[in-house]
Amino acid sequence: MIKAVLFDLDGTLANSLADLAAATNYAMGVFGFPSRETEEFKYFAGDGMPKMIERALPENHKDAKTVSQIMPTFLEYYGKHYCDNTSAYCGMPEVINKLKLKGVKIAVVTNKNQEMADKVINKLYGKTFDFIFGKRENLPAKPDPTAAFITMDALNVKPEECIFVGDSKMDVMTGVNSGAYPVGVLWGFRSEDELISGGARSIIKKPQEILAIVDEFN
Repeated sequence: MIKAVLFDLDGTLANSLADLAAATNYAMGVFGFPSRETEEFKYFAGDGMPKMIERALPENHKDAKTVSQIMPTFLEYYGKHYCDNTSAYCGMPEVINKLKLKGVKIAVVTNKNQEMADKVINKLYGKTFDFIFGKRENLPAKPDPTAAFITMDALNVKPEECIFVGDSKMDVMTGVNSGAYPVGVLWGFRSEDELISGGARSIIKKPQEILAIVDEFN
């Protein structure tokens, strides 16, 4: 029986690509680096903000020192503009509400830092989620299952009672590694081939299909 659904954030719950790109390009511009096209951020985002900036930087500047210099400027700008063009994916708020009505617990597991994860979720979804896990110091990022295990403990559920929903290979691998049922979504940032290679057991095109998977299990 499925008692909880764990969601990735960027590319799964929130279409945040434009704001992530704008903040990164702004911060890099302050330090004299060229901007990148918004579409490129589909492959830059997903492994945490420092990694996104590293990927966006020119080849000869992808070092930890440069990333650490840019991060405060990025965070200051993104903290003010994180929802200028970010929105919930069509149909997802309704799915979240229906899961709650079914008595299914819902949580976010993201490599976005905790403060920004809280802000984005509260802006788009209010106080609906039972638990939000953002990237924290001294804890490994996805696809390591630590964040998923901490979330499951907080929800008082077992891995086999959970579905893990995300738009990238890293997300479905987190589901596999944690023992949850991994579901890949096609409305986000990555391709179907990537989701299959990560071990997705189901691949869906619309948020409403999450409800069908839960009903099938239950």
